[in-house]
Amino acid sequence: MTAESVSRYPFDRAEALQPPEEWAQLQARCPVAHVQLPSGDTAGLMTRYDDVRLLLTDPRFSRGGEGAARVSTTADGGIFARRRASAMSIAGEGHRRWRRLLSPSFTIRKIEAWRPRVQRMADELVDGMLAGSSPANLSRELGLPLPVRVICALVGAPSEDQDKFAYWSQVMLTLTRYEQAEVERAYEEFGAYVSKLVEDKRAAPGDDMLSELTQISDSQDGRLSHEELIATVQALLLAGHETTSNMIAIMVAMLLAEPERYAAVVEDPDLIAGTVEEVLRLDSTLSVIGMPRVATEEVDFDGVAVSAGTTLIPCRPAANRDPRKFPDPDRFDARRDNAGQHLAFGAGPHFCLGQPLARMELQVVLGTLVRRLPGLGLRDAPGDLRLRTGLLSGGLQDVWVTW
Repeated sequence: MTAESVSRYPFDRAEALQPPEEWAQLQARCPVAHVQLPSGDTAGLMTRYDDVRLLLTDPRFSRGGEGAARVSTTADGGIFARRRASAMSIAGEGHRRWRRLLSPSFTIRKIEAWRPRVQRMADELVDGMLAGSSPANLSRELGLPLPVRVICALVGAPSEDQDKFAYWSQVMLTLTRYEQAEVERAYEEFGAYVSKLVEDKRAAPGDDMLSELTQISDSQDGRLSHEELIATVQALLLAGHETTSNMIAIMVAMLLAEPERYAAVVEDPDLIAGTVEEVLRLDSTLSVIGMPRVATEEVDFDGVAVSAGTTLIPCRPAANRDPRKFPDPDRFDARRDNAGQHLAFGAGPHFCLGQPLARMELQVVLGTLVRRLPGLGLRDAPGDLRLRTGLLSGGLQDVWVTW
């Protein structure tokens, strides 16, 4: 790696919806940049599309390991560094087996069967928002409750437990906000909750995905173990609550910040799918620090040698704005031919298994809003929006809307 000065990461930015200036600067001149993480450890930051995709797909880069840089300020270094069983820690043949067993439950066809139910949930929540007064906090009225209701229905968990999921997920995804004792308690409580849920579904299966998963078995891979099911449900609840909830608010803010984007979808609902993909590509707020990779051998990046054992951070949001891949990358274009090649859901063997569900929910939300609230607007100026801080999952603080 080069000997340039070490910058603190994440970088600051002028406005919440605008990416840090450093991303484009590094893409142009520096394939591997030294950065200091909140933990105090250093790593190499990768911002170019091809390099980031290589990190995500090439077996020469492992997910963590002994000596990997810690990310968070907690003693354990954060969720990526923990050695407890989790969907993030399953690797190698164990991960391939896990995906083979789970994949049939996450096909586009299976997820699409949920669309009418998700649509009813979205309409009910918009009804509730409209029953109140304008302006309304869209994050609280729609962004948070919809994904929680969906994921609770999928795994058969009581939706009234959503406050528990919100607390556990925030603590587990801490960057600088929580202490180690709180993290340990959250893991213990969340693990016990999910373990009981799995046991209940094994004993009395219902009409939900978790009940289906408890019955999965095939001649090659056997069955998902109790620990694997716990890891799977935790990953679903974390992603279903934190990531999709935040992404709904980000999508609405990004479209309303430049009203012609929203107006275009009102005028032509056929743009919904393309608009969702462009929002996913252009979002710079949700992934605060990408999941670290560790080089298992020396690798060259455009003349910069990275030695074995080096921790590298794949910056997917920066890669999604790489002009080498996406011409005029900062321009919002719902008809962009290759927008769906973004890396928002990762790539390779760890490509997000739940991405069909996330995409469907975002499409339902956008379709519902443009149909029912064509005059939707932001209460606040885009420059007044604020980032959520202290967590690995970023996003925006409350997004208030008017109609």
